[in-house]
Amino acid sequence: MISIFSRKGEKPIVKDVRVNAQIRAPQVRLIGSDGHQVGIVGMREALARAQQEGLDLVEVSGEAHPPVCKLMNYGKYHYEQEKKAKLAKKKQHVVKLKEVRLRPKTDEHDYQFKMRQATDFLASHHRVKVTIKFRGREMTHQEFGHKMMDRLIADLKEAGKPEGFTRMEGKFLVVTFIPK
Repeated sequence: MISIFSRKGEKPIVKDVRVNAQIRAPQVRLIGSDGHQVGIVGMREALARAQQEGLDLVEVSGEAHPPVCKLMNYGKYHYEQEKKAKLAKKKQHVVKLKEVRLRPKTDEHDYQFKMRQATDFLASHHRVKVTIKFRGREMTHQEFGHKMMDRLIADLKEAGKPEGFTRMEGKFLVVTFIPK
């Protein structure tokens, strides 16, 4: 079984591909190099046919009984699989969770700055976790934090919407926004 790694330490791109003598089944369903099905043949005959054509015997579907094998140039097949994997990785967008921290006594200018930051994060299609931290005696006046959070929810309604409700997690008042 061959596992091919793209770079040192990364996960394999093409995985669990058996080639030529690594295939352990006594019989295989053989597909020729032109794409037509040859039929079920013995392993020795399949390897001899591959050697005769100057190609490799590559296991395409190992779960089938008997396994499906194809006559092809393994180097070219591996290159195409790697290319597809890189293209798929390039197209995917990873959604990150950004955090904006406030306090109940945050000043107006700082509030506006943090709100613009959260708006930019939401515009970049990231989720935003807004946290209001209470310290010391501020825990007795949580209504200031709730008022600030309600104001922030109203200000960010154009860019995103809250996922779930505002909740207390220890000393923190937390809400997560998802982009619209």
